[in-house]
Amino acid sequence: MRILIAAASLSAVAACTTVGPDYKVPTAAKVNAPSAQGAFLGSANPAVSQAPVPEGWWKLYDDPVLNGLVQEALTANTDLRVAAANLARAHAVAAEADDAGGFSASASAAAAHSRESGEQFLLAEQLPVENLADVGVKVSYQVDLVGRIKRASEAAHADAEAGQAALDLARVSVAADVARAYVEACSSGHELAVAQRTVDLQTRSLEVTGKLVAAGRGTSLDVTRAKAQLDLSRAALPTFESRRRAALYRLATLTGKTPAQFPREVEACVSPPKLSQPLPVGDGAALLKRRPDVRAAERGLAGATARIGVATAALYPSVSFGLGGGSTGLLADIGTAPANRWGLTSLISWTLPGEGEHARIRGAEAGADAALARFDGTVLNALRETETSLTVYAHELDRNAALRSARDEAATAEAQAQTLYRAGKSPYLTGLDAQRTLASAEAALAASDGALAADQVNLFLALGGGWENAPAVKVVAAAR
Repeated sequence: MRILIAAASLSAVAACTTVGPDYKVPTAAKVNAPSAQGAFLGSANPAVSQAPVPEGWWKLYDDPVLNGLVQEALTANTDLRVAAANLARAHAVAAEADDAGGFSASASAAAAHSRESGEQFLLAEQLPVENLADVGVKVSYQVDLVGRIKRASEAAHADAEAGQAALDLARVSVAADVARAYVEACSSGHELAVAQRTVDLQTRSLEVTGKLVAAGRGTSLDVTRAKAQLDLSRAALPTFESRRRAALYRLATLTGKTPAQFPREVEACVSPPKLSQPLPVGDGAALLKRRPDVRAAERGLAGATARIGVATAALYPSVSFGLGGGSTGLLADIGTAPANRWGLTSLISWTLPGEGEHARIRGAEAGADAALARFDGTVLNALRETETSLTVYAHELDRNAALRSARDEAATAEAQAQTLYRAGKSPYLTGLDAQRTLASAEAALAASDGALAADQVNLFLALGGGWENAPAVKVVAAAR
């Protein structure tokens, strides 16, 4: 009882004595900078708003097919399965760290049919063959004298929380990858449809040119030029088809399926998704709280700080107490007074600290400094990515508006040129140039529509949303 009371007393002392620094986010960390907390530089654009980023941002497109693909990927994607398994392993390590120290119990039992050596008992005669047995139990208590176990547990839990952030980051990336692949498939379908309309238009133009030449209103050179322009337009079709196929196969892989199981409903998509409202971006403070990579870096700093305490605890002794009892002797006597035994033990072990222990402390401190630098770098990168995505999106909007105006003017010019050519008031080259200009404007606008949708997805990715309230990942257990 006295030993157990002493153990409890030492535990109370240990609760007040934890070596190493207590963690808090450093005041000088970039996350605390006022310039990191306010509105984004690009948020003045009327195409965006400072409204909070919704949890399922892809639902803003009001596209049931896209919604279904993202939800499917969030449960079946293989990268998410890896991240979920890593998180489960981190939780197991944290549980193991929590169980270290304190009370532990063990039991043992053994039996033997043997002849003992007489000489080990200083006897000259041979001993008889006997049935021997040994049973016992032991309870021990390791005192966390200076908080080594506590700091190790803090580090393990910080690692587990970083693992949760890594899973959330994978969710953000998977949702954005699905949206990007969907945009790519639909944009390629859109560009393919535009290119096909251009081919159809030039096919009809070739027919008209042939009739006019046959009627004596032109030369065979006009027909040759029309055929060359038609062939150039046809040459663009396979490129758009291959891009669409690649995006469909990527969607299949992202949702945990083979390429042959690509979503058939996306194959017919010929228009990239569009937002019907300004894109919500929030502000810097919300961004840094939301982005999982920032949270993972902060938890990495917490774990590195706790490991300073683990290293410092090596300078102090380790204390443990034990209480054991059992019965050893002839099998027939097990449990009787002659065979019973018990004992109370205490153990203090101390490796006198040398340069190695102090070097480990310096190494742990350097690790914390590196973790703070990574944390600062992650914060700065999050802000840079968001501002860059806002700028790219704003300029693509301007470019898209200019291309749309150019396409409308080119369509008007092409119609006028064809009317004048058929009336014999304009040479064929004028109409051909007008067709080329219209085809180029249509293709550029279609490409810009796709780029605009992709820029929106990239901005949502930079904003770091999409992991909140995500469905659980389907766990596929390996053979055991």
